[in-house]
Amino acid sequence: MRYLLLCAVLMLGACQSQPALAPLPDWQSPEGRGQAELGQIHDLRSGQRLTPQQLVERLAGAPQVLVGEQHDNPDHHALQLWLLHALEARRDQGSLLLEMLASSQQPLADNVAMQLREGRKINNLAKALEWTNGWPWSLYGPIVRHGLAQDYGLRAANLDRAEIMAIYRRPPALSGDASTAAAVRERLLAQIRESHCDKLPISQLPAMLAVQQQRDRRMAERLLAAPKPAMLLAGAFHVRRDLGVPLHLRDLGSAEGAQVLILSEVGKPVTAEQADYVWYTAALPAEDHCARFASATSS
Repeated sequence: MRYLLLCAVLMLGACQSQPALAPLPDWQSPEGRGQAELGQIHDLRSGQRLTPQQLVERLAGAPQVLVGEQHDNPDHHALQLWLLHALEARRDQGSLLLEMLASSQQPLADNVAMQLREGRKINNLAKALEWTNGWPWSLYGPIVRHGLAQDYGLRAANLDRAEIMAIYRRPPALSGDASTAAAVRERLLAQIRESHCDKLPISQLPAMLAVQQQRDRRMAERLLAAPKPAMLLAGAFHVRRDLGVPLHLRDLGSAEGAQVLILSEVGKPVTAEQADYVWYTAALPAEDHCARFASATSS
């Protein structure tokens, strides 16, 4: 009885020693506020619905956490920063990797991080990093600033333009069985065609597929080289278990322990084939990207 009481006291003390989570950020996107799934977190393996606390506890023990986003959704970036703070409070973060940083920007990020650690002021952080306009700084700036201010800094996870053009001109062979399976390549090709509104010439599809998969291979390689625990922030397609980086981790012989969380807008379901966890967020208004694409190409 005395032993059981001691165990109970120790367990209570362990629970009480966990830092409290910060309040979740308010929703910024305007759609889906009345839907029941808004804000829900699901363990896709067990079907269990999780609290934010439970999600953080599960991810805290993972050596690699891959977080998939919709690039233009502000709620996804706010939740990424919230999650990073929550994990940092529970264990020492080893590294933070961004799809949005190319290999050629790594020296710039290292230099900026060093200057910040020395207490030097940088007036235009985006300019110092040669930040690409395609990634809106208003959305990415807060997490970039936070990452650069930490001891672990930021790590580039993407190919640079010169590497992409070289792959496009002469696609290299991709090693491994998981990432080169016919079903994987067919689904990726379908996604490439859809994202380009079926306007790409068929002759360009193999090169576009090679670029997509070499990006995923680079992210996997950078994850393996990064200090653990590592977090990768990338587009949802890049982190999908059935199509993206996890397949390349498997081909490189080190997929064990990696956990995939996809941030998805309400009404866009995520399956256990694609991720370990999903967190449903508010949505942006639906936009006809193909109509805009057609208008741009006709003008």
